[in-house]
Amino acid sequence: YQKLFLSKLGVMQGRIVNQERMKIQSFPWNNWEKEFKILNQNKFNLLEWTVDNEKFFKNPINSKKGRRKINKLKKNYKIKINSLTTDFFMEKPFFKEKVKKNMSICFKKLKTILMNANKIKIKFIIVPLVDNSSLKKNKIDFFIKKISKIKNILRINKQMILFESDFAPKVLLKFIKRFDTRFFGINYDTGNSASLGYKFENEIIYFKFVKNIHLKDRLYNGETKRLGEGDFNFKKFISFIIRNKYKGNFIFQTARSKYNKHLEEIIINKNYIIRLISNKMDCS
Repeated sequence: YQKLFLSKLGVMQGRIVNQERMKIQSFPWNNWEKEFKILNQNKFNLLEWTVDNEKFFKNPINSKKGRRKINKLKKNYKIKINSLTTDFFMEKPFFKEKVKKNMSICFKKLKTILMNANKIKIKFIIVPLVDNSSLKKNKIDFFIKKISKIKNILRINKQMILFESDFAPKVLLKFIKRFDTRFFGINYDTGNSASLGYKFENEIIYFKFVKNIHLKDRLYNGETKRLGEGDFNFKKFISFIIRNKYKGNFIFQTARSKYNKHLEEIIINKNYIIRLISNKMDCS
């Protein structure tokens, strides 16, 4: 399983380079091209793209010239981009907009990303329903009705939208079952689950819908920590994914280094997970 794990292992864009204004996560405007080489040199195969609301249309994925450059870097450094996280959606979720015109603008941006991501063969589009875009009970029906309208785009493009949600396990299972699960699934975030106090053994009820996993660790109701130093139970998690032969992506979205040693921090986290997998395989 370790070989499969390593082939599916990637990093969230911007996590291994210095960021402007020390943001935890945003598109790394000054360093995005450098990341491909760094990933290749450190034996990572995947990069998860990210698009902010600020300078949305200037993101390289939204121009022909930018996409040509992305494809060239992918080829040169043998890096795949299978997933994209829509940070712009979290910043400006359409279901929170009270003005119809603003709602339409938000939704058009999502459609734009689906079309442009498809041009560089990105299959999974992650829609965060956490923090500012947390979906409240009174908005669920409206959200499902609206977002289901893009099913035809997903079918034509052979893409999936993956929801990253703060719903409790049973609520999330009920939620995802209301969609056509050929085109809609789940992005699982280990750190967010720990922060919310959810127990992994209760979350496995929806795991057949999980296609992409963000690896991070957090304290209960608290901050992001190095893997193994927060409250997520990685031993149970690793046991489960090995036993069930999970074949989706693993994306490091771990805590940034306080000393700008971001690559070293990612490597420490990578070695932690590999060690857990090795120990589990040795015991089985």
